Amino acid sequence: MTSMVTSPPLTRYPATMSHPFFSLHRQRMIRVAAATPAATVGDAAANAAATIALAAQAHEQACDLVVFPELNLSSYAIDDLHLQSAQQTATLAAIESVRAASADLKPLLLVGAAIERNGRLYNTAVIIHRGRVLGVVPKTFLPNYREYYEKRWFAPGAGLTGLSIGLNGAEIPFGTDLLFAADDLPFLTLHAEICEDYWAPTPPSTMGALAGALVCCNLSASNIVVGKARERALLAASQSARAVCAYVYAATGVGESTTDLAWDGQGLIYELGELLAQSDRFVRGDADRLTIADVDAERLIQERTRVGTFNDAAALAGHPETRFRRIGFTHGLDERDTGLRRAIRRFPFIPNDPDKRDADCYEAYNIQVEGLAKRLEASAAKTLVIGVSGGLDSTHALIVAAKAADRLGWERTRILGFTMPGFATGEGTKASAWALMRALGITAEEIDIRPAAHTLLQGIGHPFASGEPVYDVTFENVQAGLRTDYLFRLANQRGALVLGTGDLSELALGWCTYGVGDQMSHYAVNAGVPKTLIQFLIRWCIRTNQYDEATDQVLATILAQEISPELVPADAETGALQSTESMIGPYALNDFFAHYVLRHGLAPSKIAFLAHHAWRDAAAGRWPADFPADARLAYDLPTIRHWLERFCTRFFQTSQFKRSALPNGPKVSAGGAVSPRGDWRAPADGTARVWLDEIAANVP
Repeated sequence: MTSMVTSPPLTRYPATMSHPFFSLHRQRMIRVAAATPAATVGDAAANAAATIALAAQAHEQACDLVVFPELNLSSYAIDDLHLQSAQQTATLAAIESVRAASADLKPLLLVGAAIERNGRLYNTAVIIHRGRVLGVVPKTFLPNYREYYEKRWFAPGAGLTGLSIGLNGAEIPFGTDLLFAADDLPFLTLHAEICEDYWAPTPPSTMGALAGALVCCNLSASNIVVGKARERALLAASQSARAVCAYVYAATGVGESTTDLAWDGQGLIYELGELLAQSDRFVRGDADRLTIADVDAERLIQERTRVGTFNDAAALAGHPETRFRRIGFTHGLDERDTGLRRAIRRFPFIPNDPDKRDADCYEAYNIQVEGLAKRLEASAAKTLVIGVSGGLDSTHALIVAAKAADRLGWERTRILGFTMPGFATGEGTKASAWALMRALGITAEEIDIRPAAHTLLQGIGHPFASGEPVYDVTFENVQAGLRTDYLFRLANQRGALVLGTGDLSELALGWCTYGVGDQMSHYAVNAGVPKTLIQFLIRWCIRTNQYDEATDQVLATILAQEISPELVPADAETGALQSTESMIGPYALNDFFAHYVLRHGLAPSKIAFLAHHAWRDAAAGRWPADFPADARLAYDLPTIRHWLERFCTRFFQTSQFKRSALPNGPKVSAGGAVSPRGDWRAPADGTARVWLDEIAANVP
């Protein structure tokens, strides 16, 4: 049975798109490949020919690095033939063939070969680039248990550092202390280990990563038995996460001897624990034998700067970078637009896989419920006060509150819901607010804020109080502020906590009024949840029957509504409501921007590059089957740039003072949060100039 996830499809652009923005190297990305050549039983010349053919294909697909399987030139399962002089000589000739053929090829090649040195035979990775052998890395750990007998043939590489080896007339660096680093692309730095090395408790790649390697490579033979493919994937995923690196794994495929073993040819590419691409297995014939993905080196570098534990581990290990030799080479900056071989989630806070999405929704929902339950318990509150508008955020906060009350053994009537219609409140949202409160069985009341708002506007001399249709920010904030005033005074009166409703997206953008309910409360239960995730959480609640049928019907109605603050009356001619997204941009894009700023700290031009590839072909499909139709949108690069500039201005310059005064609330997503006590600390009087200048200089 073959695996279901293969290399992401190659996207290409018209030749007219020659701006450096479209170059992978300019975006500090590396195209890597795990190769599965057609193997033979000891025919080194045939193995060399298969290797060269795949290297040429990788060159045509603009790969920077290709990892071949363990002993792919010698063959793995040839037992005592490894100790035959003729076999060893044929292997040296195969290395020379690959070296010569690589002269006009772009990729760095990691090939496997058994090589004799000082009367010892080593299982090695040979690193070749453009006609040069850069180095030879011996395998550290030799398996000698169950079906493995490697110590019968090979000497271990453990402890071999600072050495060289004579190879086809050249003296080549040899040892387990080698890193390979492009002098013209500082982010192209790699380490090689071989098969059993990453089954060991102390994989050599750990030290390689601590010494600076961003891409760790594994040349593996690894016969297949039931369940082993999952084990390899687990090891590759965990090593890429722990070592904060990309991990490229290539295992031997069809063609090796099956005297006692079988081979599946599994190729894996992981980055920070996330699968980028994997091969089909058990492949014969003319099938594609390259598993390709683009590794984001900038993301890896930024992650290492954030994770102090990574630096502490390097210190405790005696700073491995002082013990490794960096073998330099000139790779060449590729300015071409070579497309993107990497799946970019349009909703990075939400997994594409339905099972993972349901698991994340379960966790997010319960984090909120338990966070609120603990706060209610600790405060000994008699009741809970919440403003219910009929919009997404207050709806989600209310259903979380209802579940928290259930778990605490509260009667839901201890939740006091208030709908507070203003000058622009729509009948639909007001009806939804009432329907939801009734369905949940909470205590529901209505306070018309218009008389108090009119009095306040009159008191400050606002033109609206005299009959002029002036709908400025003062007009809006008088209504928003009054609602919060009522909620806090009601809480004083009734021994309650005020539950906040503002979400992470609004807080990132500053789309909230200072001191008002979407920014201020006694507990901000939604502050760690972006708008796009709230929409999926509510859908998950409906699908998993968290509430009754009447509640589900109301939730479905609310999901279908336009997102609007309803602070300004609808257009007199068209009846169109005040639209939030027309003013601050699509939440899909804003959440995308927020994720890469908060979680990864990427430059805005890089975020634009990723967004461009994520969204440009969205209209053509490639959506998970259960994604709702209203989420299937497409955005071109000018649109992305427009809203990214506005996001950067709002996030970095105009909104931090609001986030600095946030009330408590649980962090929900690993994608980031904006709490001043948690993920995000920043000056409230900063400037967005650095980010805006970077966009202007780099985004076409």
